[in-house]
Amino acid sequence: MKKRIVIAALLVCAFTKLTAQDHGVHQQSTVYEWPKDPLVKQKLDKWQDQKFGMIVHWGLYAVPGIIESWSICSEDWIDRDSTKTYGDYKKWYWGLNKSFNPVNFNPEQWAAAGKNAGMKYLVFTTKHHDGFAMFDTKESDFSIAKGPFADNPKADVAKYVFDAFRKQGFMIGAYFSKPDWHSQYYWWSKYATADRNNNYDIKKNPWRWNKYKSFTYNQLEELMTNYGSVDILWLDGGWVRPLETVNEEVLSWGANIPKWSQDIDMPKIASMARKAQPGLLMVDRTVHGPYENYQTPEQKIPDTQLNYPWESCMTLGGAWGFVNNDQYKSANVVVHKLVEIVAKGGSLLLGIGPKADGTLPDEVVRKLNDIGEWTAKNGKAIYNTRITKNYHSGQTWFTQSKDGKKRYAIYCKTEGDKPAGTISWTGNSPKKGTVVTMLSNGKKLKWTSVNGETTVVLPAGLKGNEPALSFEFSPAD
Repeated sequence: MKKRIVIAALLVCAFTKLTAQDHGVHQQSTVYEWPKDPLVKQKLDKWQDQKFGMIVHWGLYAVPGIIESWSICSEDWIDRDSTKTYGDYKKWYWGLNKSFNPVNFNPEQWAAAGKNAGMKYLVFTTKHHDGFAMFDTKESDFSIAKGPFADNPKADVAKYVFDAFRKQGFMIGAYFSKPDWHSQYYWWSKYATADRNNNYDIKKNPWRWNKYKSFTYNQLEELMTNYGSVDILWLDGGWVRPLETVNEEVLSWGANIPKWSQDIDMPKIASMARKAQPGLLMVDRTVHGPYENYQTPEQKIPDTQLNYPWESCMTLGGAWGFVNNDQYKSANVVVHKLVEIVAKGGSLLLGIGPKADGTLPDEVVRKLNDIGEWTAKNGKAIYNTRITKNYHSGQTWFTQSKDGKKRYAIYCKTEGDKPAGTISWTGNSPKKGTVVTMLSNGKKLKWTSVNGETTVVLPAGLKGNEPALSFEFSPAD
């Protein structure tokens, strides 16, 4: 068994980093509809203050250390062990539930690492596309609470994850996959699995699809009623959608769209969810309308500033979940992405993957600590800010306080960059007579502004390893 796991891991990891992030990503909607519910708008404003979150992918795929769920999907970009039939591979993959026993499960470690990094909200994968539930669902025996971990006091994993992050002051988000490839109501074993979509004609089998709608509704009701306060319902699998929402935009993604509607009755789900969780943010990814309260471009940053709510979801390493020998981004890279995203009006949702034993890799903890060294000193330029009209000048990005009384300039240093005593930017001039303060040390700096170009004199003795330098001032405009 161990040998087969190692072989599968090596083969699947080989294609994971090269292609999975390209084929499995969700594109960004081009239309946004502001919510009308005052409680949702209030929650959305609070979420926009947070700016930096953690998304945790953890499931069966952590056992062999491979790509999340996608290796069991039958699409031509998926590569698998050619000596194993597709049926045998799926049997092996789903059989991992018999060996997934995270005896060192430590959500307090995850939450502490996130807080140290300066993260403010969580999105946890309660169920990914493979259908394995990371919560104690009554709808299926295919869950972490039904296998070898069942007798552990923390077998209802989602409960303890949410509790640990709540204690650290995080907003709580529940990731949930709309498709469920393990369910006979979605991938019916009567037929082959042609691709990521359900594999039978819903129009000819309405009973089976209605059973799937009930199954999905009931699992979401469990999450919304049994796990305390939840701020965000983050719904993945945008191909599960009403057929009438499949427009030219969706078709341009190259998605394989069946001839029937994969409608799971989102109005009914939303009504139930918001009755249980008033003001709940719903993120029905790419299905723009009343249930996509913010957009989620994946593994990329929009080219320009956007004046409505959005987040870039990106991985710290090369994969969403834990894979062996992953290569992680440096603190400099993450901080620079965070700065650019916030200046453009978004939030950064950074993906990490715990190991199969339930702990974070040591290197992930170190990376998050490195990021936190910057956010702890410069967070005033990030959190609770909003966009400015002129948001970019060279290596400098701009944000402002919610009341507009303070402006922040954030100079992102390139590798080996040691500013020679001064830095300059165009636009966003400080108000005459205002004090320009360096956030990392509180020092008041000398500055001049001539013909729209502002030059700030840096203090002596600056450390050369800071990813970015942040300045606060009252704006002239």
